[in-house]
Amino acid sequence: MSIAWDDALDSAADEPYDARLALRAEGLLRAFNVAGVLHAADVHVATTLARLGGEDRPDVLLAAALAVRAVRHGSVCVDLATVRQTVVVDGVSRDEVDALAWPEPAGWLDRCAASDLVAPGAHPPDADARPLRLDAGLLYLDRYWRQEQLVRSELQAREERPPPAVDGERLRVALERLFPQEPDGLGLQTAAAATAARRWVTVIAGGPGTGKTTTVARVIALLQDVHRGAGADALALRVALAAPTGKAAARLEEAVRAVGDTFGPRDRAAVAGLSASTLHRLLGRRRDSRTRFRHDRTNRLPYDVVVVDETSMVSLTMMARLLEALRPDARLVLVGDPDQLASVEAGAVLGDLVHRAPAPAGATPATPAPEGDGSGTTDNVVVLRHTYRFGGGIAELARAVQAGDADAALSLLRGGSGQLTFGEQAPDAPPAGAALEELRAAVVDAGRDVVAAARGGRAADALRALDAHRLLCAHREGPYGVDHWSSVVERWLAEAVDGYAAEGEWYVGRPLLVTANDYETGLYNGDTGVVVRGDGHTARAAFARGGDPVLVAPSRLAAVQTVHAMTVHKSQGSQFDRVSLVLPPPDSPLLTRELVYTAVTRARTAVTVLGSADALRAALARPVARASGLRRA
Repeated sequence: MSIAWDDALDSAADEPYDARLALRAEGLLRAFNVAGVLHAADVHVATTLARLGGEDRPDVLLAAALAVRAVRHGSVCVDLATVRQTVVVDGVSRDEVDALAWPEPAGWLDRCAASDLVAPGAHPPDADARPLRLDAGLLYLDRYWRQEQLVRSELQAREERPPPAVDGERLRVALERLFPQEPDGLGLQTAAAATAARRWVTVIAGGPGTGKTTTVARVIALLQDVHRGAGADALALRVALAAPTGKAAARLEEAVRAVGDTFGPRDRAAVAGLSASTLHRLLGRRRDSRTRFRHDRTNRLPYDVVVVDETSMVSLTMMARLLEALRPDARLVLVGDPDQLASVEAGAVLGDLVHRAPAPAGATPATPAPEGDGSGTTDNVVVLRHTYRFGGGIAELARAVQAGDADAALSLLRGGSGQLTFGEQAPDAPPAGAALEELRAAVVDAGRDVVAAARGGRAADALRALDAHRLLCAHREGPYGVDHWSSVVERWLAEAVDGYAAEGEWYVGRPLLVTANDYETGLYNGDTGVVVRGDGHTARAAFARGGDPVLVAPSRLAAVQTVHAMTVHKSQGSQFDRVSLVLPPPDSPLLTRELVYTAVTRARTAVTVLGSADALRAALARPVARASGLRRA
């Protein structure tokens, strides 16, 4: 895309109904708005602040608009010294972005610091009521600066508390019982459990299938055992399991119970009866606020241990609300994969904590502590390495994607292994030719199995068949999006399966995706199911829930859609035997390293990537860069 700036500025007035344009903007704000760097909303917020604060310097207003833009793009602040190099605009080349009249960084920072709109980060939070904060070269909306300071101070306060009292010998015996042998040879699960016993905050990180949830179940049993041996009263520790979404909470609860069933009687009792909830339910919703909860600094949560799964999806705002609601003497265990897609809201707290964690020279999380009591760690961040879900080509591809090594990833995909397939296309061309036929065969084979089991009333078999293959897309709309590919798959199945979808809306074999939490039915946003033939030939929607499938009358389903294809974001927390990923063109802003990694690691046995080599290279060269001051704290 080539833009002549003078022509573009003149043409803006010809588009009075384009919602992206702020038609009354002037100067720098107008130029950056027309270029696509700023949205109309960014401009309007900046101009409102200028009017209220008496600020008229164009570069200061540009900085304010960029701070608003940063939050829309998932960052909590903007680094004015590097924003010119890091800003990405859909459909606009790097040369065109560089051609804009960016202010010189040093003077820009000085003028922002001198503005009445901006308070310095060195001031206490309540010393200055100003809409912006400038802290170590990072410009924040004041709200997000305060939240980051709260997270930092709460974590630091827990680090500075005397550690929990633990009987070293009892801890060692419990670790040997609960972690008898680890196949990675590093003892990282043991290290994670020992860390949780000895620290108030523990981060257990790792890729999919590295045993994070298994470790969580054993950590809970370990903490209960250590608690009993510490001379505490007979009451067991109060444990809360939580996750950012209902789907993730349900999976956490099922997994912990399944692992607990393998324990001996004493340890099994430690995890029996545990339930999981969303963070919103844990903190207690308030009808008068979307960002405040019943549990806060004045009304603390009653739990001794809080475990949060899928922490990569937790925003800065939610983490701040959780930390201020925890009792100072409560343990917090954060679990997740920092390389997966982050929260759709601002912040990437898990990634900040994992990547900022210092370690002494030569030490690893598995380095035994000097006293040799089984603590097994020198830090409160433990990254699990051994993958149980998949191996071979998928594991190698995941590592190449994590490292941003496009040459290695392409070599693996083109190598023709049994696990990996590359349906290579021309740039900017949707799947076609042999790759399209292979995709059609995969979805039709899986669809036939789903329909056969559903028509036979075999709900469990239908759900297993539903997870045999999943088509993933980066976009929702357009030729590379979920809506388009769902229509294509629906047509393929109608051509291949007799009587497919002939029974009306709730036809037997219809795959379902829940799009909103429904606490009455116990179904959560992101859950998948299938319509099956129930008793008396009535249609029932079947959903997996650990044991036997849950059957729900279709009339009780308030928010569902057909799921022949799914966005990569929606697939987080799920597993499928085979995955096919449709890559958009290289210039898609959604095409990132984390998106490809998340998609690839959903598969157990096989991955097919459909798209161009240029698109894959662009994705792996574009890690999600969320600006934050937390990582360097």
